[in-house]
Amino acid sequence: MQCMGTFGPGIKQAMNPSPEWQQAAAASALAVPAVLGAAAAFSSRRAPFRASVAAATIAAGFALLQAVCTGLSGADSSSALGVRLGLLTSVMLLLVCGLGLAIVRYSRVYLDGNPASAGYSRWLLGTLAAVTTLVAANNLAVIALAWTASSIALHQLLTLNGRPAALIAAHKKFLASRLADVCLVLALGLVYSAVGSLNLDALHAWVGSSSGLTTPLAAAALLIAVAVCIKSAQLPLHGWLLQVMEAPTPISALLHAGVVNIGGFLMIRLAPLMAEAPGAQLMLVAIGTVTMVLAALILITRVSVKVALAWSTCAQMGFMLVQCGLGLWHLALLHLVAHSLYKAHAFLSSGSTVFAWRVTSLAPGAVRVAPGRLAATAALGLSVGGTGLLIPWFIGGHVGVTEVGFASLLGLALVPMLLQGTAGGAGARLLGVLVSLGVTCLYFGWHTLADGLFAHPAAGASSLGWGLAAAGMGLLVVVQAAIQLQPQGRLAGVLHRWLFAGLFLDERFTRLTFRLWAPRLRAGRGLEPDGELLHASLNTKSHDLQEA
Repeated sequence: MQCMGTFGPGIKQAMNPSPEWQQAAAASALAVPAVLGAAAAFSSRRAPFRASVAAATIAAGFALLQAVCTGLSGADSSSALGVRLGLLTSVMLLLVCGLGLAIVRYSRVYLDGNPASAGYSRWLLGTLAAVTTLVAANNLAVIALAWTASSIALHQLLTLNGRPAALIAAHKKFLASRLADVCLVLALGLVYSAVGSLNLDALHAWVGSSSGLTTPLAAAALLIAVAVCIKSAQLPLHGWLLQVMEAPTPISALLHAGVVNIGGFLMIRLAPLMAEAPGAQLMLVAIGTVTMVLAALILITRVSVKVALAWSTCAQMGFMLVQCGLGLWHLALLHLVAHSLYKAHAFLSSGSTVFAWRVTSLAPGAVRVAPGRLAATAALGLSVGGTGLLIPWFIGGHVGVTEVGFASLLGLALVPMLLQGTAGGAGARLLGVLVSLGVTCLYFGWHTLADGLFAHPAAGASSLGWGLAAAGMGLLVVVQAAIQLQPQGRLAGVLHRWLFAGLFLDERFTRLTFRLWAPRLRAGRGLEPDGELLHASLNTKSHDLQEA
């Protein structure tokens, strides 16, 4: 199993791991959830956000200190004091603490004068404490418990305002999360039976010293992948992600920018195990591709800005799982960070997001594209994607089948952007090409940098996995082009009806959950009975038309 150096070959060779700095890094990492948890337990009811902002600021300081100490220690996927050290832990702690501080400061103004602000502040800090514990842990049992704790704390936030739609969404999320927890517990049992330990050190050492996975470990990898798919809101268990928009905006930002990304982080953390489980990787590619394609197509029918953001998250999570299934672990990490920052900005600046959407809605609609121009644009997109290969080639990096395959996928993804230039003249087309080239170069530049800094197993995806991903991306381009070719045609009309309804997947899942376990309302809330709750849930699509 080939790995790249965590802090780059030159730095790694120049420094020897320092136990003292490793201990300091581990202590700093442990201080992050400790500060957040203590603030959640002992925050004042009179001024809850004063303590929350202070705790989030201190936690962010410890996260920065942890990253500095990890760099000085030269730690390469090592552990100390029960903390997993390395670039992945440092990046994730900085990301979670940075976003947490922004969300806490936003919430202080957003919920000013709200009588539920004390409870909100405590559960928000509790969620951040659980997520940072998960990020730093070197033990699978601790990771599983922290993931469950973050889910329960988020459930309290989602149900805080008592809105019927929010209660339904939280109920469906609770059931899906508990199903994922069951899969995770079974997987941990299989790992312990095969390895004799749940520490990541022992698991990675066992995988690295063996020629292949045993049946229990292969089954464990498959169960972990199933749990990740469920908690990442993959179709058809995605409905709760769309309906939690009933929760306050900062909670939506916390969910879409942070908690829903945990599945991708866990796949990256367990990359040595997952890289040896082709069945689990193929399942990630299949489920992720289907979710990515359908969610991206459904997204174009949305008339609600927040619902469109939710479908975007669903599609992005699918694409992240595709990257993990293809063994592109460093790209999945880049995607996770970029998606978290983008979604946090999109929700916390929701006013300007609505304004930007209104400006976009005034632009001309779909433009008819001739088949010949479509073929030429697709060829141009593939050519632009291929130019990104010059970056790793120029600096002496490896350019193989994996890089060529991903360049092709990126080229297909650029086709819609290039097609937008067909509505203008030569200047618009030139601008589209230049922007696409800039995106490609920037993406491959980050790809090359992450490949050299982040320790990860060599990509070993099967040709079937690459074929599924390429077919899904190609299908997405073809269907979008068909709608653009004949926006008023019969195919576009049929697709719009089904896509606007979300293929009725969430309605079927909602009926099933209500039959198995209907939500029980607490007395005194004055909410509708269960039957009316079900009716409200099955008609959530009408909110889109009301917001148009």
